[in-house]
Amino acid sequence: TICMERLTAPSGYKGLQPTVRPELVGKLSRCGHIYHIYCLVAMYNNGNKDGSLQCPTCKTIYGVKTGTQPPGKMEYHLIPHSLPGHPDCKTIRIIYSIPPGIQGPEHPNPGKSFSARGFPRHCYLPDSEKGRKVLKLLLVAWDRRLIFAIGTSSTTGESDTVIWNEVHHKTEFGSNLTGHGYPDANYLDNVLAELAAQGISEDSTAQEKD
Repeated sequence: TICMERLTAPSGYKGLQPTVRPELVGKLSRCGHIYHIYCLVAMYNNGNKDGSLQCPTCKTIYGVKTGTQPPGKMEYHLIPHSLPGHPDCKTIRIIYSIPPGIQGPEHPNPGKSFSARGFPRHCYLPDSEKGRKVLKLLLVAWDRRLIFAIGTSSTTGESDTVIWNEVHHKTEFGSNLTGHGYPDANYLDNVLAELAAQGISEDSTAQEKD
């Protein structure tokens, strides 16, 4: 899956110690998928080098996945209004604040400045049992630097700017004109699935505390 060579042939990647043969393969312990050792090392070296590895076939995460989100602040509070589709509860408002700055070694262009458009960004969750669960996991995602990244904006085309990173948020409060608001019956389940794909679930957070 990584180098597109057969497992019976040597890996398409080079550069390991000569003591490791390029045809050697390894099996991932939890999901059982098999890859060339060379390929796994190359995949790790091309990533964040954060101590985690994600199976390219089934997305099982080994270790704790962290991102490259620049420094900032995440706050939240309750507001006494309900969201469309959630008439029986109040609303959680999350406020993300990230200032512009200089890119670090983990970013696309180290030493170059980056912009941070549209901050502070306000996002909304229903104050329901499932909404509070999403909030708890978003706090973990923030701590692991997975909510935002530095890259090229899909809406403006601007490069070296702070962008959302694969965990969708609802930024519209009273309606759903843009698709970024409520009602959206599937949103909470979808965002839980997106968080799980980043290695963040109630199971994983419980394991960290143990």
